[in-house]
Amino acid sequence: MEPISIISFLGFTILVGLIAWYGTRSTNEKSADGFFLGGRSLGAVTIAGSLLLTNLSAEQIVGLNGQAFTEGILVMAWETLAAVAMIITAIVLLPKYMRSGITTIPQFIEQRFDKQTKVILSILFLFAYGLVLLPTILYSGSLAFSSMFDLPNVLGLSQNATIWLCVWSIGIIGSVYAIFGGLKAVAVSDLINAIGLLIGGILIPYFGLKLVGDGSIGEGINTLWNEHPEKFNLQGEVDSSIPFGTIFTGMILAQMYYWGTNQSILQRVFGARNLKEGQKGVILAGLVKFLIPVVVVLPGVIAWHVFDGNLPKADLAYPELVRKVLPASLIGFFAAVLFGAVLSSFNSLLNSSATLFGFDLYKQLFNKDASEEQTVKAGKRFGIGLALVSLCIAPFIASAPDGLFAYIQESLGSLSVPILAVVLVGIYTKKVPALGAKIVLTAGVVMYLISQFVISPIAVDAALAEAAANGITDAKELSIIKAEAYPHFLHIMGILFVINVGIMLLVSKIKPKTTPYEPVITDEIDITPWKHALLAGIIITAIVLSTYFIF
Repeated sequence: MEPISIISFLGFTILVGLIAWYGTRSTNEKSADGFFLGGRSLGAVTIAGSLLLTNLSAEQIVGLNGQAFTEGILVMAWETLAAVAMIITAIVLLPKYMRSGITTIPQFIEQRFDKQTKVILSILFLFAYGLVLLPTILYSGSLAFSSMFDLPNVLGLSQNATIWLCVWSIGIIGSVYAIFGGLKAVAVSDLINAIGLLIGGILIPYFGLKLVGDGSIGEGINTLWNEHPEKFNLQGEVDSSIPFGTIFTGMILAQMYYWGTNQSILQRVFGARNLKEGQKGVILAGLVKFLIPVVVVLPGVIAWHVFDGNLPKADLAYPELVRKVLPASLIGFFAAVLFGAVLSSFNSLLNSSATLFGFDLYKQLFNKDASEEQTVKAGKRFGIGLALVSLCIAPFIASAPDGLFAYIQESLGSLSVPILAVVLVGIYTKKVPALGAKIVLTAGVVMYLISQFVISPIAVDAALAEAAANGITDAKELSIIKAEAYPHFLHIMGILFVINVGIMLLVSKIKPKTTPYEPVITDEIDITPWKHALLAGIIITAIVLSTYFIF
């Protein structure tokens, strides 16, 4: 990395920090609303930028491009269908959340069920954030950053030492934003980094297509389309990572959980100055999300052509393409925006963890009479502790598998299915008791884990053993046998979602809630909806669905 690259990296990173400080200097960070919700002052553009950067990080950019390298653009379903889930969240769920003036999703669960159910849900969120997502984001982001910019050689350190350095750099800076700056500092820095990432992310396919097309982007597209038509098939086969049928079952459920019930995402929207700004922010993010495959999928297909499909690992597709096509003069800027993307995902989750602990656990379990200032301090202390735990765990995830993005999605299915079931049943029924929710939040997690990590391996091993006994050795045939041995994890999510909802409805028949639930309505925030929300949502949804007809 040349001196100009280092200067541009440091310059952009410092600039983001200064803008975040300037934009939050008037926010009262000692109050709960000020620290956890940015003083409920966020506008649509800031919300959209923060949503995109919270979601988009190095492990997603590298992971999805790695899958696109081997499978083609069918993996864009993770991005395009997210836009549909975001539209549903903005139009259907957001008005129901914001009319009650909540700060966290578990608060809504407390209003609908009881305090014990809220505690269970908060613990599940914190478990997912602290032991799975935060360390994974730190490790995978550091690994991608290290390999993409050849940091071991640049810094004269071993690969392991470089990973430790990156992890702690991201962790310390992210903790400063999240713990000492609050939500508004996180959101403002996210907006600047989002703009930078979109610009930097588009540069990679721009230069990649010019390389493929001998200086012509149009010719580059034609070359990919004509020479690799199999890469442009959206209908995944049975042994692909996303079989076509799964987009109608678990795929949409995974998207609805992430965008409609996930605290780290919705906290940005709860910080909106009113419902209108919240809806506009989510819908704007949905529109951009539909375009994101240009950044997180197309480079993988380009890399397949450029490297003739020959790379030691699929997840090296994006880092190797960046090193090959990006001009030296832009390396520092791109490194800064990628660093910002990793930073954003980390500090967003950390801020949400502090919020969950402060609001949903500290006041209930440790200090029922805590003041706002005490609650904020408790959240900050917990955030610091969680950050330290994540920093220590992250460098040891050296055994992280290829296809990291899909692995994370499968693992988190254990939480997403029961949480989504509880939230949706809570919204749309009045007599389902807390007992039903508690059963689902515990048994639902156990059922998924048994399915995926006990029954599925047994079924697959038995099918492969039978195939071996029958003398089947063809790789494609074995792949299909393995895929058909047990339902895809997204199908399992769909099946278990129906079971979880059924359990809650059955409990309501046997032991219904004695006092039917009535939604809490507050005048704490203006809940006048955006008058163009439905029209904008229909247009974006139609655009998304049209891609499946085109390809």
